[in-house]
Amino acid sequence: MKIYLGSLMATLLLTLSVSAQDVQFEEYDLDNGLHVILHQENAAPVVTVAVMYQIGAKDEVKGRSGFAHFFEHLLFEGTENIERGKWFDIVSANGGSNNANTTQDRTYYYETFPSNKLEIGLWMESERMLHPIIEKVGVDTQNEVVKEEKRQRIDNAPYGKIIYRTGIDNHLFKVHPYGRSVIGSMEDLDAAQLDEFIGFNKQYYNPNNAVLVVAGDIDINETKALIEGYFGPIPNNAKPNVPIDVVEPPITETRYATEYDSNIQIPAFIFSYITPKSVDKDAYVLDYISSILTGGNSSRMYKRMVEQDKVALQVLAFNQASQDYGTYTMGALIKGEPNWDELKSTMDEEIQRLQTELISDKEYQKLQNQFETAFVESNSSVEGIAGSLATYYMLQGDTDRINTQLDIYRTITKEDIKRVASAYLNPNQRVEIKYLAGSKPTEEESN
Repeated sequence: MKIYLGSLMATLLLTLSVSAQDVQFEEYDLDNGLHVILHQENAAPVVTVAVMYQIGAKDEVKGRSGFAHFFEHLLFEGTENIERGKWFDIVSANGGSNNANTTQDRTYYYETFPSNKLEIGLWMESERMLHPIIEKVGVDTQNEVVKEEKRQRIDNAPYGKIIYRTGIDNHLFKVHPYGRSVIGSMEDLDAAQLDEFIGFNKQYYNPNNAVLVVAGDIDINETKALIEGYFGPIPNNAKPNVPIDVVEPPITETRYATEYDSNIQIPAFIFSYITPKSVDKDAYVLDYISSILTGGNSSRMYKRMVEQDKVALQVLAFNQASQDYGTYTMGALIKGEPNWDELKSTMDEEIQRLQTELISDKEYQKLQNQFETAFVESNSSVEGIAGSLATYYMLQGDTDRINTQLDIYRTITKEDIKRVASAYLNPNQRVEIKYLAGSKPTEEESN
């Protein structure tokens, strides 16, 4: 979704920051099952109202992919008390900003306002939950919006299949629904009937399937009263969504794949692995490994492939730990005619160094500094804190991880890095992808 941000709000958000200290919060449940988390921060007159729903792309049924992401758009259409097309006008008229996003695991909405507009934010999110208007004109409108988003971000964007993983996860996951793309199939959305969208809303957009976070310049007791008034009466239309435990068989032999992209001229070579889920300490260790190998111009892969061997123009990496599994993807944009064997050998040599040698004291200290800085930056605004609180509660089952995550990074040892690299980053555990310029050859061209 687009972000709408008033100049006043931009100034306030830039001036509000926190240091690496405990984030104080209070959490409780309403009678209808809505989990509420409150964080009071009165340094600046700003407040974020956020709602996260336990519904993501992994929960969709076969033949109806893309519903979770589609609803991210559809539920801005309007409600019984918010005229169609006026959502963003209301936000901007009150000096606010708003955004939404969808992953494999959840859907997240938020508004940030001057704190004297808190009630507006609570009203709008309760409207979205209580009685959105889902009708054909809105479905048709957002269908075109989603199609255009897919064209811009994936179909017509250089390396779009890598950035949005549509050309990676389908090769990694053969059983688990993480193999499906978040944006889904346009054919599935076109085929869906209006009553299916209405049914999806009734099934997942309920208080007992959500967490509400209010963070910023608030009075706790006044905020509780407002929340009870706006959200307390909302009924549940279904039981909470309990994610199904789907076990993905481990990769035991190297998989090979080729993807084509008519928007590029420079090919890429990709390694991708299935890794531990977000609650596992090893997922944090892989963040360190990603930084060591491909984290900027001082990383090992950059120095080796770009500066020393001059076989790559750039290196890349995506380490993503989700609710059920994680993925680690690394690779390079290739300079000149690809020598695939040489590229593979070079990348494996750098991985093997991590598997057989402890990193230096200098590298280790740099990692600790980097991740402490990243932690502070991620919680440097009430928006960031709200998102972190919702994520830790819903996807990791422990809201207080906002205060213990940095400690997890601090307990990672050099030996942990060596152990995790040896456990997960082996040739027989990965997919190797040649990402080539042009269109996929037809059967006649291949023969």
